[in-house]
Amino acid sequence: MKNALHEKYDLRLPRYTSYPTAPHFTPTVNGEVYRRWLADLDPAQPLSLYFHVPYCEEMCWFCGCNTKITKHYAPVGSYVEVLRTEIGNVIAALPGRYQVSHIHFGGGSPTIMKGDDLRAIMDNIRAGYDVLPDAEIAIEMDPRTANRDLMDAMRDCGFTRSSIGIQDFNPVVQKSVNRVQPFEMVAQVIADLRARKMTGINVDLMYGLPYQTTETLIETVDQTVTLNPDRLSVFGYAHVPWMKKHQNLIPEHALPGTTERWAQYETIQKRLCEHGYVAIGLDHFARADDAMAIAMQAGLLHRNFQGYTTDRAEALIGMGPSAISSLPQGYAQNDPALGRWKRAVVDGVLAIEKGIAIDNEDRLRRDIINELMCHLSVDVADICQQHGTSPDRFTPEMDRIRAMMVDGIVKVNDANITITESGRPLVRAVCAAFDTYLNHAHGRHSQAV
Repeated sequence: MKNALHEKYDLRLPRYTSYPTAPHFTPTVNGEVYRRWLADLDPAQPLSLYFHVPYCEEMCWFCGCNTKITKHYAPVGSYVEVLRTEIGNVIAALPGRYQVSHIHFGGGSPTIMKGDDLRAIMDNIRAGYDVLPDAEIAIEMDPRTANRDLMDAMRDCGFTRSSIGIQDFNPVVQKSVNRVQPFEMVAQVIADLRARKMTGINVDLMYGLPYQTTETLIETVDQTVTLNPDRLSVFGYAHVPWMKKHQNLIPEHALPGTTERWAQYETIQKRLCEHGYVAIGLDHFARADDAMAIAMQAGLLHRNFQGYTTDRAEALIGMGPSAISSLPQGYAQNDPALGRWKRAVVDGVLAIEKGIAIDNEDRLRRDIINELMCHLSVDVADICQQHGTSPDRFTPEMDRIRAMMVDGIVKVNDANITITESGRPLVRAVCAAFDTYLNHAHGRHSQAV
């Protein structure tokens, strides 16, 4: 039965961190459009800020991010200066002084920065915004470059959460993807964070990597749990060497097939639940008393470009090359080319390369997809009522989803859709029924499992 499901549903599908998704962004949204959108933001609503740091000291061969490799600090220091300029450009485009409820540094490897540069960025943020006392301030960390100088700066700047890339502890797997970091190294980083009173610890694991087996993944999960993270993200490796050329260095013959990937996903999920973690959406896990698990139980979980989140800000402003902003009017993405981004910022231009304006139809479908991704269920009639429309408009979509019932993926009661536990890995396939932009032949998405 499972093999048949693999064949039928393991399509290349979006991760639905937005709707419409990034492949549908176009140059019709540029810096001037974005400037008008910023000017229309409600000053009474807090903002969320994202900062992209596009540098690493080494390339992980599985990486799908926008990053550059440097062994010298000069490019990073120069980048920080331009990023600080962009912070000022965005503040100048806003119609007032805003509160900030979430701040997230991603990459690349933000831990490549020196502590004083992180302090300078945070000083710029606090000079232009009112950072709320309970704001979550988070950073993605590469244990190989996370040093105590940076962690001291994180403590001084009020960071509350760290997301640490583990991926896998097996040395054969680590070597095959060019990310060698022993368990002891990761354990020391986490101990150093906790010694500085930063107790919000996320870790990232991956399946579908070369030479992984269900047995080695159980060992990695068990080792990871001894570190007592409060949240885990578990991602399937997306092998897209036609987009990311460095992935050609991955030993393709050692990649698990679809059936094995499915088994790996289920093994990790089962093992984490046995350790007391609550499964959240497609690929996150949290302690039952964690804010994310509580938000899920309350129906308040959300999804954005960083994945599952408790962030409910209606506007997320992204800064740095390739960073995506999500505003009530639509999405806007900065130029991913570092040189062009720098020139635009220095010239005082909002460095938007592309994006998409959304309409009421998009918002309706986005709400349905978000409910499915976050809570594995949705009352289509209720969502339609909130948008002032009839659920009858989704008759073709509901027929398509009812056809999935025979495979045990969903249960449907009138306009209420519930994804079964066995259907959890295929939640993106259910969401795709509501995606009017999707073309399954498009080669830019990852496997559903």
